[in-house]
Amino acid sequence: MSKTLLVVHHTPSPATRELLEAVLGGTRDPDVTGVEVLVRPALAATIPDMLDADGYLFGTTANFGYMSGALKHFFDTVYYPSLDHVAGRPYGLWVHGNNDTAGAVRAVDGIATGLALAKAADVLEVTGALEAGIRERAYELGGTLAATLME
Repeated sequence: MSKTLLVVHHTPSPATRELLEAVLGGTRDPDVTGVEVLVRPALAATIPDMLDADGYLFGTTANFGYMSGALKHFFDTVYYPSLDHVAGRPYGLWVHGNNDTAGAVRAVDGIATGLALAKAADVLEVTGALEAGIRERAYELGGTLAATLME
């Protein structure tokens, strides 16, 4: 039986879309087996998506010192129905901002702590333009989360 990795993202810019593609590339690494990757824009992700997943990758822009409104809406929707049902499941996070990502990271990590999710990888914080090293780190983030779910 395969495990499900839910990727919830808000990717309105070319840079955030590129990060998403690199993360997804990592989840599909040939060494990763037995993991189904379910990709949902933050405004389309549902409570069943959250409850049925075995692990999570969250991606967002940093807007005005906070996560995107779209990702916040997702968390507002799934938080209480998921509470006590997703504890211990692994998660990862990437955040892109023009000059600062700290507030967005702090907010998502706080919500993840409230849900008792287990951080499975360091947060990928990116400011400004993407360089090759960032794309590699995004690929590694996706691969790491997918690998944590392999049986």
